[in-house]
Amino acid sequence: MLLLCTVLDPLLLLLHLLLHLHLLLHLLLLLHLLLLLHLLLHLLLLLLLLLIPAGLCKDVLKLLCDNTNGNAARKHAQGLHTPWSDADAEDMLKYLSIVLYLGLVKPSAAHDLWRKDRLHNHPFPCSVMPGYRYEAIGAFLHMSDTTADAINDQLKGQAGYDGLFRLKPLHDQILTACRAYYHPHRNLAIDECMVASKARHGMKQYLKDKPTKWGFKLFVLADSKTGYTCDFSVYQGKALTPSGNGLSFDAVVNLLRVPYLGTGYHVFVDNFYTSTALFRHLHRIHYGACGTIRENRTGFPKTKVNSLPKKAVRGDMRWIRDGPLLYVKWKDTREVSMCSSIHKAYSGKSVQRRARNPDGTWARRAVTIPEPVLEYNKYMGGVDLSDALIKYFSVTQKCRHWYKKLFLHFVDITVVNSYILHKEMALEKQHKPITQKLFRETLCLQLADCRKESTEGEGEMEMAAAQPQEAAMEQRPEGCFPVAVTDVSNTDPREKATKGRKYCVHCLSLKRRNKTIYKCRSCDVPLCIIADRLCFTEWHDLRSRQAL
Repeated sequence: MLLLCTVLDPLLLLLHLLLHLHLLLHLLLLLHLLLLLHLLLHLLLLLLLLLIPAGLCKDVLKLLCDNTNGNAARKHAQGLHTPWSDADAEDMLKYLSIVLYLGLVKPSAAHDLWRKDRLHNHPFPCSVMPGYRYEAIGAFLHMSDTTADAINDQLKGQAGYDGLFRLKPLHDQILTACRAYYHPHRNLAIDECMVASKARHGMKQYLKDKPTKWGFKLFVLADSKTGYTCDFSVYQGKALTPSGNGLSFDAVVNLLRVPYLGTGYHVFVDNFYTSTALFRHLHRIHYGACGTIRENRTGFPKTKVNSLPKKAVRGDMRWIRDGPLLYVKWKDTREVSMCSSIHKAYSGKSVQRRARNPDGTWARRAVTIPEPVLEYNKYMGGVDLSDALIKYFSVTQKCRHWYKKLFLHFVDITVVNSYILHKEMALEKQHKPITQKLFRETLCLQLADCRKESTEGEGEMEMAAAQPQEAAMEQRPEGCFPVAVTDVSNTDPREKATKGRKYCVHCLSLKRRNKTIYKCRSCDVPLCIIADRLCFTEWHDLRSRQAL
């Protein structure tokens, strides 16, 4: 029996080893399959990242062109005589290049870019498109279907009305792009920003504590490190907060989209958003949160036992923990109250502050600081950083329609986000990124030169541009001839020079208010014919070129 056991023990040991090896091989095979799956997912993600930008760009351009052309057709059907030919993607890109150029040079009026005097001589916009074409695209620019606009306007005051309807298609495309191209770092900031406007619209807000007091309010989610705008929403009113938890609660929850972002992020907010209910909700969905808090908020500890004394000195602190939430009071120049679900109260860190000595002199000394306050000061400025990058070269300008103001702000967001992506890619490759000014200048040139097959000399380009103009002169209809606006045969001779004058259509398209007694016999359009304003010739030449 002993001999049998002696023989079986090595066999059992060998069998045991073989079983372990078998399991190990299975695990290796499983890991191999997981690696293959991981590689396939990476390839799929790379493919999507290659396809998404082109698809989104085409969709946005098609959206702008279709709705702008539709708006122009509607205006002309109502009797507007501004010269117009349908805009295509190339026209829209060139229009955007001049919009960006306006943010770089900041003239007092856009039409100054096409003036030829010594004070205003800008070759770039003149080489991209004529001034009347730029102003026409700007006048007819539209982001939504005009037929659907009318239906939405009829619902005003009812449940189905959408205050952002004129921006909704472009708004959704911009948000998709902001979310698709960048995955943020761990620390995020949520704050509001203002788009300056005094338009007569229900969404306009007044915030007395903001540098921009009147305008449209946006809730913005930004990367605290780079200032990249990850998400945003336009505030439309308190009525659109269906959860019952309040505006600040819904604003934060709507910006933190778990399917897109994932979990584990640290979110920093100010005392407008911070509440016990919000921080507990974020903790349940695996988000950390930190922010200043108002002491009258529901759930804030009311105990006086562990509160700061009235004569607390700078650097004194008190804290209370309630489950996952930490409440901290710290004395700086005034009392600061914080709430956090991600920090310890004190980690031994300090900051330098100026303090008065007993003899009345001032000196710098180390002051203890709670970790939530230190991290809040470090990471809360993401939205402010984004605003600063936007305002350096902002393209916003005075607009007749409120939605065009927001459209220009969306352009600012996309350009700044693109610049941040450039910086991140350059740093990853250990290259020095270019400045934002140079980035915008390069972008202007690339948008202006879209689909241009050659970059020949300036003189050759001018000659090429002159050929269609000469051909257009030859194709002018024979019936176009200047005649008087009204019959003056039975008019007092003293009134013949001004009888029946009407505003010149070409002058109006150039934002000039000049009246004329002449019109085109065939087109029935009033046009100037004087020595320094040959609008009759210029208007017909323009129509002929657009017909080519």
